[in-house]
Amino acid sequence: MMTKVGRYAATVTVLALAACRAGSQSREGAGGAAPDAQASRAESAATPEGRGESQAAPTPPGMQSRELDIAFLGFDRGSADAPVRVLEMSDYGCGYCRQFHMQTWPALRKEFVETGKVEWKFLPFVTGMFRNSSQATTAAECALEQGADAFEAMNHRLWADQKEWKGSSHAADVIAGWVGELGLDVERYSSCVSSDRRASRIVAANTLSRRLGVRGTPTFFIMGYPPLPGALPTDVFRQVLNQVYEDATKKAGG
Repeated sequence: MMTKVGRYAATVTVLALAACRAGSQSREGAGGAAPDAQASRAESAATPEGRGESQAAPTPPGMQSRELDIAFLGFDRGSADAPVRVLEMSDYGCGYCRQFHMQTWPALRKEFVETGKVEWKFLPFVTGMFRNSSQATTAAECALEQGADAFEAMNHRLWADQKEWKGSSHAADVIAGWVGELGLDVERYSSCVSSDRRASRIVAANTLSRRLGVRGTPTFFIMGYPPLPGALPTDVFRQVLNQVYEDATKKAGG
């Protein structure tokens, strides 16, 4: 009889299909643009603010915390005491990442994150596959500088209106036009973008993705298990998380 871990591995092997792959074009027309200079200039590290920048997540396999501290990268949701921890790596320009966030993430958040079962770290990074992804990632980071609510508002808009900014010749202006509407401090946001003061976080996320060997987005690292690539169907993802949660609680109780 196949063990639970074995079933998990089989699920990953068979269903790791729906992902935007490095070195290939996406279905919606990725282009081939490399990350622009905005994402290549490292600035001094920003002071942690909000849930996403103040709580540590476990270091994924293959990384050492002294080499790249991911505690202050990305955005954390859920309880730091949750028995299951997930690191999601997504590119805002990836169509499959959008599919995950618009269709699957709301259910997972309600069932696993808000119930205290899973702590979820969302880490946006720029793969270089998608037009204007760098501008979108900078926008998310500059929103996060203003707190969790500001980030959630910008994050949702970036996914929901991906086609609008992705296809624009002036993506930064398109996104900047949402800032006041989303309730962010317009002056602070503009200063953040123009000064590139979040660039070091984007560079660090890109470095982490390379060190982990991420070749497609989205990719999920459920701590203690093999990577889970691709925007899997909601029911499949639910099955995996339930299994991992059951394993984790049994280990904690035993």
